[in-house]
Amino acid sequence: MALATATVYIPTLNGGERLAACLDALASQSVKPAVVVADNGPADGCRPMLESTFPDVARIGFGGQNLGFGTALNRAISAHGEGPVILLNDDARPAPAFVENLLAGWDRGRVAMVAAVLLRAGDPSRIDSAGIVCDRTLTAWDYLTGEPAGNLEFAPPPLGPTGGGALFDRAAFESVGGFDERIFLYYEDLDLALRMRLAGHECRLATEAMALHESSATLGRRAAAKYRQTGFARGYLLRKYGIMNHPSLALKTVASDGSAALAQAIADRTLAGARGRIEGWRAAASVERLEPPVEVLLPARLGRQFAVRLNRRRH
Repeated sequence: MALATATVYIPTLNGGERLAACLDALASQSVKPAVVVADNGPADGCRPMLESTFPDVARIGFGGQNLGFGTALNRAISAHGEGPVILLNDDARPAPAFVENLLAGWDRGRVAMVAAVLLRAGDPSRIDSAGIVCDRTLTAWDYLTGEPAGNLEFAPPPLGPTGGGALFDRAAFESVGGFDERIFLYYEDLDLALRMRLAGHECRLATEAMALHESSATLGRRAAAKYRQTGFARGYLLRKYGIMNHPSLALKTVASDGSAALAQAIADRTLAGARGRIEGWRAAASVERLEPPVEVLLPARLGRQFAVRLNRRRH
């Protein structure tokens, strides 16, 4: 049975050696996909490298502007390619059967979302992410992060795939409007997964679709720029999904998010995360309100939220 044609979309800002390693790995896939780079870089971005070394890779540029993760991918997906949409970070190196196993999980359109498995580049025996999960306050974390890869065998599927390694059925992706372009960076994959779930779609975990991943390679783990972007997305989604309208959820959100902002202020000497949350909340003022799909969300527990945030700081 022939597998469907797929297009891999890779957003990049700095390109360089990480992108080249990713493209080299894609050139060795057991099922050959089309490859499109969504180039957010300045000036000509990665054009010279692609033209000299990867002439078969398509590039969608934006005149030297950085449009952000979701917007760049939306534009690239609408401009070029066909078949199922595969998303891959430029700091990931997929195994040879990565595309083949994602397509098997897609099952010719019977499944709208398929989560890949990102393994830690420094310790491939450990999972970096097998998708995303979240609780009813929309506190989200990487599924199975830090666990041995052997735990994948009996793992249930996540809420949705991480944007760093995913397959989406193209028709389903387009029917929900793709990524929300008000979110510049971070948690746009959470928002997309929530809307896909609200539309009745399910997610499958492709346990054999693996890639090595160098996490937070673009902005760094504790950069103020990252805190601002994650804060903005957090504040935006809290308002978009009406989380603060529920008193018990609101109290847990204030406690958890307040502790995160305090930790950043004390340990990292920045209020960027707190400011970002305020900006994101304001940006969501005119956005259509949605009710989150509570049936696929975990109960909100402060202990788990604190553990998630502590784990992020450690790693």
